[in-house]
Amino acid sequence: MSCRSSRTRLLILGVTAAFAAVSACSAPRTASSGPERPTSQVSASSNAKIVSNIPRGATNVDVDRKLRLRVEAGTFEAVEVTGPEGSSIEGRLSPDKTRWAARSPLRANSRYRITSTATDTESREGTFESVFRTRELTLDEQTYPSFALADGQTVGVGMPVVIRFDIPVTDQASIERHLKVTSRPAQAGAFRWVSGQEVHWRPKAYWRPGTDVTVEADIGGVPAGSGIYGQKDRRMTFQVGDAMVSEVDMTTHQMQVFRNGKLVRTIPITTGEQPKFTTRSGIKVISEKYRSKRMNSATVGIDPDSADGYDLDDVEYAMRLTNSGEFVHAAPWSVGSQGSANVSHGCTGMSTANAEWLYNNTNVGDVIEYVGTDKPMDLTNGFGDWNTSFRDYRAGSALS
Repeated sequence: MSCRSSRTRLLILGVTAAFAAVSACSAPRTASSGPERPTSQVSASSNAKIVSNIPRGATNVDVDRKLRLRVEAGTFEAVEVTGPEGSSIEGRLSPDKTRWAARSPLRANSRYRITSTATDTESREGTFESVFRTRELTLDEQTYPSFALADGQTVGVGMPVVIRFDIPVTDQASIERHLKVTSRPAQAGAFRWVSGQEVHWRPKAYWRPGTDVTVEADIGGVPAGSGIYGQKDRRMTFQVGDAMVSEVDMTTHQMQVFRNGKLVRTIPITTGEQPKFTTRSGIKVISEKYRSKRMNSATVGIDPDSADGYDLDDVEYAMRLTNSGEFVHAAPWSVGSQGSANVSHGCTGMSTANAEWLYNNTNVGDVIEYVGTDKPMDLTNGFGDWNTSFRDYRAGSALS
């Protein structure tokens, strides 16, 4: 946004240029968490007086303070604020050009420089310059955002955006306002909080193949509730590959694999023995891939030494579907039942040759849709994000 006075263009955003040093006659001050005495400056040639709510030279300023400036006996001509690494601090100017407030939060342990100008009713210009520093936060006061994907990774059309936090977020709305997902081509979507430490975003329908996605978590210094703040800004990108969507019918014991809508392979399979180990129906998304993996029934609550127990080394071409232990993998021991009976502990088994082909043609985020049992999937068992309507999914946003 820009405005013009009779003399000069009004600047509202900070710039990255360095400014002249502040006069040494102002001694540094330590800012407490309570209200601070404002600092003002007036030029000998102008009646306009600029006042800051953070004292000049203050240290240990709380990051939850919002920088504000105001003009007495005049109007702003320019406000420029720079922060760490020369970053610009955006601000909002009041319609009468007498008040300015920062839009973005302050960063911890950072130095800020303010330079601003204002004119009085006689068009005489006054200036204000100030430097202050925010306090350092401990790691226990900060939550760090991490992503489920590697930067630049290629994924399947069912992959949700997953952001995790190492310390719980209690003010989820505050953090969510600073999360952003951008896609080319653009696709509508919504956030949904899985827990205080994990938030997902999914498009309304499966991603379009070839989509480029950028995820921004600009939470550095943002209040996360209960005295916790975002530790830093993070950004990542990923690309969406072919639409690999498989359909499993557990009554016919077959998996049909479709690439971009075209059937490319039909695979005989076996799923969970019923009713003891019934495999869930619903939409599942590949969340992890292992060329080989040890599988022990103790991880799903079954004693390995019991009649139903198992402890298998090096299960080949294993791909995780749920947190509760469902995988797709090679199962050479059950080839005789594949295509005709359900005999597994809940996983989807197939021949080693078929498992190798599927593994080599699968990305994390590819979709497998299951039908044939009355045991449903849920939203939080792996990447279960597609097992509800988009309307209900969107209701899980802290901003809905």
